[in-house]
Amino acid sequence: MNGVTHVQANTDELLLKRAQKGDVTAFEELMAAQESRMYAISLRMMGNREDAQDCAQEAMLRIYRAMGSFKGQSSLATWIYRITMNTCLDELRRRKVRRVTSLDTLVEAGWAPVDPGDTPEEYGMRSEKQAALSAAIQSLPADMRAAVVMRDIKGYSYDEIADILDANVGTIKSRISRGREKLR
Repeated sequence: MNGVTHVQANTDELLLKRAQKGDVTAFEELMAAQESRMYAISLRMMGNREDAQDCAQEAMLRIYRAMGSFKGQSSLATWIYRITMNTCLDELRRRKVRRVTSLDTLVEAGWAPVDPGDTPEEYGMRSEKQAALSAAIQSLPADMRAAVVMRDIKGYSYDEIADILDANVGTIKSRISRGREKLR
């Protein structure tokens, strides 16, 4: 580990200990580094900005309340993403309603709707394909959607996904396989 990484690790460890003792400033500093990824996961799971913001905010509250119980059995980031994912899944279960992602949501998530070399027809076709893919992802059952999003969109390993979703690797692989099949 180089000197800069070692100093950062020590700083994070100190912030974590302070946050576990109720230091709000330390908690905010820790969360600042995780906030954008929490929101991205929430956005993919919930399908729109407003619900994603609500879930990310609820996840932060849950993390704050549970901070004292973090034992370090996984990385802090993994623990945070597990809580974020569970918050989204809880909300989806509560609603039992699937929503379609708007083009604005896709753009916010990093998809570029316009290629300067595109003709209007190409742009329209790509937009339709993106909207169809987004709608298909949103139509997947929540557990399948979570696994597919984390693997194919966020790039997590099977082991990381299993840890975050608190499931065994075989179950995760099965969910991803079935989800991909449904998307096809």
